[in-house]
Amino acid sequence: MSEVIVYSRFTEFDINLFKSGRHYRLYEKFGSHITTVNGVEGTYFAVWAPSAKSVCVIADFNYWVEGEHQLNVRWDESGIWEGFIPGAGKGSVYKYKIHSNHNDIKTEKADPYARRSEHPPKTASVVWEDAYEWNDASWMKKRKKHNAIDAPFSVYEVHLGSWKKRIEEDRSLSYTELADELVDYVQEMQFTHVELMPIMEYPYDPSWGYQLTGYFAPTSRFGYPEEFKVLVDKLHQSHIGIILDWVPSHFPEDAHGLGFFDGTCLYEHPDKRKGYHPDWKSLIFNYGRNEVKSFLISNAIFWLDQYHADGLRVDAVASMLFLDYSREEGEWEPNMFGGRENLDAITFMKELNEEVYASFPDVQTIAEESTSFPMVSKPTYLGGLGFGMKWMMGWMHDTLQYFAKEPIYRKHHQNDLTFSMTYAFTENFMLPLSHDEVVYGKKSILGRMPGDEWQQFANLRLLYAYMFTHPGTNLLFMGAEFGQREEWNFQQSLDWHLLQYDYHKGIKAVITDLNKMYKTYPALYEQQFSASGFEWINYDDSENSVITYIRKGYKEDDVLIIVCNFTPIPRTGYRIGLPKEGKLLEIFNSDAIQYGGSGVDNTIEIQIDNIDWNHRPNSAEITIPPLGVVVFKIKK
Repeated sequence: MSEVIVYSRFTEFDINLFKSGRHYRLYEKFGSHITTVNGVEGTYFAVWAPSAKSVCVIADFNYWVEGEHQLNVRWDESGIWEGFIPGAGKGSVYKYKIHSNHNDIKTEKADPYARRSEHPPKTASVVWEDAYEWNDASWMKKRKKHNAIDAPFSVYEVHLGSWKKRIEEDRSLSYTELADELVDYVQEMQFTHVELMPIMEYPYDPSWGYQLTGYFAPTSRFGYPEEFKVLVDKLHQSHIGIILDWVPSHFPEDAHGLGFFDGTCLYEHPDKRKGYHPDWKSLIFNYGRNEVKSFLISNAIFWLDQYHADGLRVDAVASMLFLDYSREEGEWEPNMFGGRENLDAITFMKELNEEVYASFPDVQTIAEESTSFPMVSKPTYLGGLGFGMKWMMGWMHDTLQYFAKEPIYRKHHQNDLTFSMTYAFTENFMLPLSHDEVVYGKKSILGRMPGDEWQQFANLRLLYAYMFTHPGTNLLFMGAEFGQREEWNFQQSLDWHLLQYDYHKGIKAVITDLNKMYKTYPALYEQQFSASGFEWINYDDSENSVITYIRKGYKEDDVLIIVCNFTPIPRTGYRIGLPKEGKLLEIFNSDAIQYGGSGVDNTIEIQIDNIDWNHRPNSAEITIPPLGVVVFKIKK
C-alpha cells in the first residue's frame, strides 16, 4: 500500500459548523486541494462518507487499483475521510472507492466537491486549481447599483451548447469563443444581464444541464474552469451581469453521482415520498439533514465567491416547497402540522437566502416558483423566503394564451390581459419568456402568433413592447429576440440565417430599442416592483382591445404613457386621459418602418387639452398603430 500522510484542513470549529448545518464554505475544506506537507508536494483529499468501512482514492496515478491509497477516517464521528497523497497533482484523474458498512456494498464515486470533471461521457474527477487574475474590479465595485431591484434588469437566457455552433466542425463554441461572440452580441442587444442554463457538470445532454453531478465544476464541454472565468470576466468588463441557473431541487441517479453515495441514502431523503421525484425520475435532497444543507448552501456561495456570479436563478422551487408536488393522494405524507408544505425545504431556502445576502448583498437570487405560495420574494425577517425576485409564471401563461387568439376574439378576453395587475406587486416579479415555453410542441414564441406573416411579426413586436413596459424585470430566451421560427432544439444552433430577412431584423431592432428605452427612462425601472410606479388610464376598453397606463419613476417628472392596441385596426383620434398639462412626444412605436411595421405614428408633438377624460382633467387625441404599442413622454 502506498503512503497516505495523515493531514487535515478541518478544525474542530469546522466540524461543529458542518454537523450543525452552518458551514457555508465547505469547498475550502472538502474535495481535492493541491498543497505541500512537510516539504512534499501532493494533494489533500477529503470526502464525507459516514457509513463507509473504508474509503480509498483510485486514480490514474495508482492505475485505478483499489486499496493503494486508503484515506483515514476522522476520530470525531463526523464521517469525514481524508488524507494527503504525495505526488498527486494538477490534472490527476480520480474517484473515491467506498466500501460501505451497509450490506458490504462498494461504490465508485466522483468527488462531490471536484473543481473539474472529465468530459462526458467520462465521469471521473480531476484535481484542479487555477490562479486566474480577475480584471472586473470596476464592475464588482459598483455592481450593487447594477443588480439593485430599482435598476434595469433585462435578462438574455442562454443555453451555451446551442446558442451558436461551428457548423463545419460540428461543435459548440468554447468558453473563450463565447467570451468574444456572446459578449459582443449581448452588448449590441443592450441586455443588462445574461442568464446561463446550468453550466455545472452534467452527464446527459438532453437534460439541458438540469441533472447535475458536478456541483462545483463548470462543465468541461466548453473548456477549463479558468476559461469559464474568462467568459464571466469579459461580461463584467462589458458591464453585463451574469446569472447562473442553480438546481438544488433534484439530482440524477447516475452511478458516479451523489445517489446512494456511501451505500446509503446520504444526500437524498431515505423516504421515497420525499426523496424521489416522479416527474424527472431523479432523487431529492434531504433538506432536513444538516450536512446536506451545508453542502447546498456552500455550493451556492461557491459560484458567487469563486466565479463572481451576480445571482442565482433557483430552479423548480415549487417542487421543493410542497410535499404533494406531482403526487397523488396517498403518495405523500403531511408535515407535523397536517399541511402539504415541506418545512425542511422552507427552512433551507430561508437560510440559503440569508447567507447569500449577508455575504453578497450586491447580488440577486431569483425563484422559479409557479404557485401562489406567499412572500417568496419578501425578506425572511418578515416571514418570507428571502428571494430577491420571483418568476411571474401567471403573467406568462395568461399573456401567451391571450396572444394566441385571433384579434377579433380578444375583446372577449381583455381580463386575461389585465388580470396580472391585480397581483403584480405582491412579489418582486420577473416576466419570463423562457426556454420552457419553446419546446415540447409549444412552438416558438413567433409560432404562437396568429394571422398572416405581417400580423405574426406585428403581434410579436406588440408582445415584446407590452412586456417591457409592464411592471417588473424581464427575461427572454435566446432566439426569441430575432423571431426564431422553429422550436428550440438543444442539439442545433439557433437559426441565425433568419437575420438576412427584414422581418427578423426588425424584431432584433425592436428588442435592442426596448432595452435602450428600459435603461434610459427611470419610469420603467425605479418602481418596477411598487404599486407607486404604475397607474391605469383605461383598462376596460375591451371593444377596441386597447389598454392605456402610466409608468412612474421616483421623480414627479419621470412619467411615461403607454398605449397598446391588440387589434390590426389603427385608431385615429383616440382620446386618452393624462395626468398633467404639456405636450405628448412619441419616444417609441412598435409599428415603425425600421421594425417591419406599417409606419402609423404620431410624428409631431401633441398638445394636451384641458378636457376631462378617463376621470382626469387633461387629455389628448392620439393615433394608435395596428397591433402596436406607442410610448409617450410628457414635455412641459
